[in-house]
Amino acid sequence: MLDRFFELTGRGTTVGREVRGGLTTFVAMAYIILLNPIILAGATDVTGARLSIAQLTTSTALAAAVSTLLMAFIGNAPFGLAAGLGLNAVVAYQAAPHMTWAQAMGLVVLEGLVIIVLAVTGLRTLIMNAIPLALKHAISVGIGLFIALIGLVDAGFVARGTGTPVQLGATGHLVGWPVTVFSFGLLLMIALYVRRTPAAILISIIVTACLAILVNSLARVPRRSWGVVTPRVPERLISAPDFGLAGAFDLFGGFGRAGALTATVVLFTLVLSGFFDAMGTIIGVSDEAGLVDERGQVPRLGRILTVDGVAGMVGGSLSSSANTVFVESAAGVGEGARTGLASVVTGALLGLTLLFTPLAAVVTSAAAAPALVLVGALMMMQSKNVPWDDLDLAVPAFLTIALMPFTYSITNGVGAGVIAYTLVKAARGRFSEIPWLLWIVSLIFVAYFAIDWLEELFGRR
Repeated sequence: MLDRFFELTGRGTTVGREVRGGLTTFVAMAYIILLNPIILAGATDVTGARLSIAQLTTSTALAAAVSTLLMAFIGNAPFGLAAGLGLNAVVAYQAAPHMTWAQAMGLVVLEGLVIIVLAVTGLRTLIMNAIPLALKHAISVGIGLFIALIGLVDAGFVARGTGTPVQLGATGHLVGWPVTVFSFGLLLMIALYVRRTPAAILISIIVTACLAILVNSLARVPRRSWGVVTPRVPERLISAPDFGLAGAFDLFGGFGRAGALTATVVLFTLVLSGFFDAMGTIIGVSDEAGLVDERGQVPRLGRILTVDGVAGMVGGSLSSSANTVFVESAAGVGEGARTGLASVVTGALLGLTLLFTPLAAVVTSAAAAPALVLVGALMMMQSKNVPWDDLDLAVPAFLTIALMPFTYSITNGVGAGVIAYTLVKAARGRFSEIPWLLWIVSLIFVAYFAIDWLEELFGRR
């Protein structure tokens, strides 16, 4: 039954591989259950109100579980979904200063609705299919560098520099137990993976997490050195969930409170970021999983994109910010996940965290970050599919790859690549090679990059 429903044999996978992949994706993305509440609770709305961390933790876990299970059964794809980091920043720092939290979450629900309409009408699929195959491979490579950088930064291996934008460690050198634990975990993971040890990534995360707990108990490590999660044995295993934020949204109140222009700009930013972040992640992770066909298209793409839009609405209705496909799904793919069965495992574990939220504090970044670095290295292998000797594709591909890690945004990389591809083809007079949708997408991205200038221009009027 599982084989027939999830097409296990057709995709060359097994139940065991899917379970391992689902577990690995969960461990790689579980940090969001702690990080999302910290980001949202760290901001105040226009009235000065703050959201409860306990309620946000429940909402984040519940929204992630529901969204991931929808992806499992409708999209049959190995994607975990949860509150998007870029999207929650827009809600916290762009929307909330101008409206109440309920009104900001109402815009998130509208963002999901717009994405559903784009998916159901087939427009989103057409846009994704209009992007050249070489750029899709470049997106995969860029995401690889991006998640590797996330892992290195979260572990403290790379930090903001004093005389340079970034540097090695917090002081220019590798110091401290968290970095040592991370380095051990990364080397262990690489060694196990190249030996083709089953569940290499998952085993390494578990072993490194246990080591982090041991180190933290024996050595006096400053709490902030570990990042969001301090590794320690939890005082209790079970805590009651608090559903106080469920349904606390105001669909159109933001337009009245902040004004039509400001609310529209926020909604536009949410839609654009959610649209292309998910698009880039879906393409990149699907490519890594071998789910992209010879035409560069992803099977069941329409269903996957629709679920992504529904997930945005789920996140807004539960006040956890917009949910979207998580790039950390690549960690599960690296462990063998190929179908929605892996997402069933991930979603079920996310649901369990509603009761076992204290366990979420066990896996620190030093233990989970090595998976992002290794998977980033594996995704870099897609660079061989980019025709670097073709200038028309090499320049857009380079900008796509470089700007994702350099600007800490998947959307920025996709936008720069699309604009550059359209410009290069037009400059060489090859207008027939530019799909008409790509012209529209390029103009949208131009507006996206110039959004502050446009807001100021029309705001004055």
